[in-house]
Amino acid sequence: MKFGAHVFLWIDRFSDQALFVFDRAKALGLSILEVAVGDDVLFTPRTVRRHAERVGIELTFSPGSQWPMEADVSADSLEQRSFGLTWHKHWIDMAAEVGAVSYCGGLYGHPGKILRRFPPPDEFPRAAEGLDILGEYAAKRGMKLVIEPMSHFRTHLVNTPAQAMRLLELAENPNVYILLDTYHLLTEIRDYAAAARLTRSKLWGLHACENDRGVPGGGLVPWKALFSALQPIEDDFHILLESYNSSLNEFAFRRGLFHDVCPDGDAFVKAGLAFLRESLENAARRASTTRV
Repeated sequence: MKFGAHVFLWIDRFSDQALFVFDRAKALGLSILEVAVGDDVLFTPRTVRRHAERVGIELTFSPGSQWPMEADVSADSLEQRSFGLTWHKHWIDMAAEVGAVSYCGGLYGHPGKILRRFPPPDEFPRAAEGLDILGEYAAKRGMKLVIEPMSHFRTHLVNTPAQAMRLLELAENPNVYILLDTYHLLTEIRDYAAAARLTRSKLWGLHACENDRGVPGGGLVPWKALFSALQPIEDDFHILLESYNSSLNEFAFRRGLFHDVCPDGDAFVKAGLAFLRESLENAARRASTTRV
């Protein structure tokens, strides 16, 4: 199992000047970082790769910065779907250059795009076709493509684990996986354990935070049930702490987080990591007792 975090715990935009977060994450006991990319993100791939390798930190990329609304592989418009494929392929190429292990996010559509309509019958199939193409493209570059179901406040397309699995079945691409987000799931499902069991065969990892996007523990997320359902956890399973640093001027407000749940990224990781490790140890202990 690998613990990690999103760079937004410390910075609002990635660049060559933000490489200090690699050292900080490693010192805190993390082994992987999620880097948000987009049209406003500029960096030198060789510099990033060398620093990550020197520090000993793995990377995953996600289109979490400036992502054109027209870049959408599920769009009604063929032009927008084609643009979406081209745009994502560029960032998959960049991810490959830095040695990232995956490219992840709401890749089936565009977070923030919510069409309040009865879904047309070809919407899911065309999203699946796009993921099939991107999954194959990522595979040729040695990385996994990972989709994240999101709340209906962020997307109309894939809100539940069941929808994510259906999309993967339609895509029929073995290189497309799933990342569950403990925050997004709260508005969409009632049984976290069932979600974990349903997606287990394709589950790459978790985004971990509480119902308020704060430090895991003490909120509404049923961690005990979730981690019990995931036992035993494989070595290549990823748990990434995620929130937005609320001390960076207006950054958290721009991301739609209007309360102060992450004023200090280091403190967030320390508390979150301690809680997650204890919870996982307890789950493993319960599973061992049950097997005996």
